[in-house]
Amino acid sequence: MTNAHTPPDPVRLSPRQIVTAMSGLIIAMLLAQLDNMIVAPALPTIVGELGGMDHLAWVTTGYVLASTVSTPIWGKLGDIFGHRGTFMVSIVVFLAGSALCGMSQDMSSLIGFRAFQGLGAGGLMVGIMSAIGLMVPPRERGKYQGIMMAVMPVAMIGGPLLGGFITDHASWRWAFYVNLPLGIISLIVVWFTLKLPQEIRNSRVRIDWWGSAVLTIWITALVLMLSWGGSQYGWNSAQIIGLGTTAAVGLVVFLLIERNTAEPVIPLRLFTNANFSLANALGFVVGFAMFGGITFLPQFQQYVQGQSATNSGLLLMPMMIAAMIVSLAGGQIISRTGHYKAFPIIGTALMGAGLFLFSTMGLDTPAFQSGLYMAVLGAGMGCMMQTTNLIAQNSVHVKDIGVATGTTTFARNMGGSLGISILGSIYAGRLTDTLAAAHSPAPSNGSGQLTPATLQALPLPVQQLFKQAVTNGIQDVFFLSALVAAAGFILAWFIRQVALRGHAPAPAQAVETTAEELAI
Repeated sequence: MTNAHTPPDPVRLSPRQIVTAMSGLIIAMLLAQLDNMIVAPALPTIVGELGGMDHLAWVTTGYVLASTVSTPIWGKLGDIFGHRGTFMVSIVVFLAGSALCGMSQDMSSLIGFRAFQGLGAGGLMVGIMSAIGLMVPPRERGKYQGIMMAVMPVAMIGGPLLGGFITDHASWRWAFYVNLPLGIISLIVVWFTLKLPQEIRNSRVRIDWWGSAVLTIWITALVLMLSWGGSQYGWNSAQIIGLGTTAAVGLVVFLLIERNTAEPVIPLRLFTNANFSLANALGFVVGFAMFGGITFLPQFQQYVQGQSATNSGLLLMPMMIAAMIVSLAGGQIISRTGHYKAFPIIGTALMGAGLFLFSTMGLDTPAFQSGLYMAVLGAGMGCMMQTTNLIAQNSVHVKDIGVATGTTTFARNMGGSLGISILGSIYAGRLTDTLAAAHSPAPSNGSGQLTPATLQALPLPVQQLFKQAVTNGIQDVFFLSALVAAAGFILAWFIRQVALRGHAPAPAQAVETTAEELAI
């Protein structure tokens, strides 16, 4: 987490020292950004080998959920014990989780190890943001931010390609093992180069343990309820009712704790600002659509369109490139004009259109056509990715920018967690129902498992039936996502255009604000 104040006259690092120290941070950011991108193209093969199609969503959900709830705790630990040491511990946790994921022998262990890996990932992002805040004064941060921003397109474009290549030519396990050499290099570089000037350790800072624990409990119960309801258990079953009750009671208890603790993990007072609340709601919508698209599109591409894992990674590029270009262009336009209200409106409209187009795909939809749909969805995501953070940060006092950004990130990750859980349950249920309606069990290779490669070896009628089942599931998944985007479109109209702090009157201050927003 970013400190609320800057210490007077800090020890200044030279540009060369900063760039050298940032090299370890860049590798760590690459680790955090690459992971889900690499794993997505490998998911069909992973599920095919380990079984557990109905648990597909949890491979991603467990990771995102763990990283989400651990983020504020890592920030507090950094304040108490020092950000450099805490950051290095988070790298070790991430690497241990990666190694365990690669050694998984069934879906249950893979999901558990992914959650452990996610705990480390939460510390990676907090450590990176805290280190930059300590090394680089806000007024100069923009000069170095371009270096960090270059990691995003590399991860967004290179991740799916690398994941697909590994799956096709080695083993899906290397989608996790590839983190190990990168992480070890990052640890070594951080150990020798990351010297944080005037790092403040506040032993009086108290971690909101009760709030963090209750937050974890009610979110996990909610995600489990939405994942299992209607698939593994009936909606009126004791298990689902128990989870729903736990989630509801946990939420009430969490709100009471946050209301009465001195340093809450999520300050409720921030939500009294309408723009801040709307920005978080829109961030939830972005997470729902973004993680859903990345998680489920490779299923259609590999099973229905017959693409290899490598090609399915390549075919995600229209979405990634469109999101990157629009995000960067939108940031420039907003910083020059000071107007941002149109971006959430346009973004949610494009997202809704792209998601609805995906819901119309059929067995004969070519890759080129689905690529155009991806570009539409990516453009909408690009309008939203930076804008929701900007609105949230501009809606609070400067001293609360760090916690505001963390809360918005939490909302986006929650959208991803719940979205994947809900969509995954719908996808698995629709696939099973389609096969059941045809009085056919799920096709397999004799062990109850099915990969895209083994599907091609089955009789043509069986292939067509399974492809139709996958298509039906994909259509339902994206239609529901389109409805969520439509709700976001309505919410976007209620965003108020509030002048960006320090934009026109003081250009230097405007640059400082923009750098703050990008770095956090």
